[in-house]
Amino acid sequence: MIDTVDQSRSVAGAPSGVGKAATTATRAVAVVVPAFRASHSVVDVVRGIGADVDHILVVDDACPDGSGRRVDEEVDDPRVEVIFNPVNLGVGGAMVAGYRRAMDLGVTVCVKLDADGQMDPALIPRFIAPLLAGEADYVKGNRFFHMRDVVEMPGLRLLGNAALSFLSKLSTGYWHAFDPTNGFTAIHAACLENIELEKIDQRFFFESDLLFRLHLIDAVVMDLPMRATYADETSNLSPMREIPRFAVSHTRNFLKRIFYEYYLRDFNLASLQLLGGSLLLLFGAVYGATIWITNLARAAESPPGTVGVVTMAMILGFVFIQGFVAFDYARIPQRPLQRRLQ
Repeated sequence: MIDTVDQSRSVAGAPSGVGKAATTATRAVAVVVPAFRASHSVVDVVRGIGADVDHILVVDDACPDGSGRRVDEEVDDPRVEVIFNPVNLGVGGAMVAGYRRAMDLGVTVCVKLDADGQMDPALIPRFIAPLLAGEADYVKGNRFFHMRDVVEMPGLRLLGNAALSFLSKLSTGYWHAFDPTNGFTAIHAACLENIELEKIDQRFFFESDLLFRLHLIDAVVMDLPMRATYADETSNLSPMREIPRFAVSHTRNFLKRIFYEYYLRDFNLASLQLLGGSLLLLFGAVYGATIWITNLARAAESPPGTVGVVTMAMILGFVFIQGFVAFDYARIPQRPLQRRLQ
């Protein structure tokens, strides 16, 4: 469990009883704003959140420049509550603290909004609408939907996001989703109640790890086109340090998901296709390489029969793997979890 001391408090000007009234409200919406080194922008972000939101939870993640304290001192809004983490938990740990508080308040939908000002709070109604309408369980932003945004993006950033998106498709099972690291998201309370929040990655892999865990409970995920505003803010993410961690984490989640969904919870034709295809490809690669190296050392040609066996094994392996991928794509959840639980 996250060891976070409960140091939540409402900002100045909040009338007594606000939290109690909100707890009993139906279809309430909360926005969680994880704040770390964002004192220059977090106040404007909070002030830009519209009337569609019932609670604004600012999580000061042991911020050295006092982001939470600044909100506490400068924002006079009864919806705002500042949560002070005694130690830095990372963006994932800050979000879990916010999610737990939102669940205590009894909200229906919880939105994640970064404190750096890159996300437009005016888009919040578009993010929460599919959740309140029962059409999805989780809505995430997609900065790559419009071609005008893609052509304006630096080539290195575009290539990196494309690679991460493909790894995310493999590890999460959401083949239709793109831009997995997008931090503008909205989640239904039904998902929060059925996910082990303490197991979610606490650092920058948080959004990708959350997608992996959403697929394990068959939650419906929807991409929403959006534009990000890039200014002179400094990112806390170091690509050279995080890319290897992302690769290892995606590999781990892929193996976990395959084991859970195709061999532990169920065993079907796709399970056999994946197992058979993997064994055939492994056999073809190892046996073919061994024969080629041996014959190369002997300056001899490989027998046609041997070449045929290796070729057939490789072809059948690819066909079986292709069949598995097609089955996995067809397993993308379609019926929202919130409806199945009603």
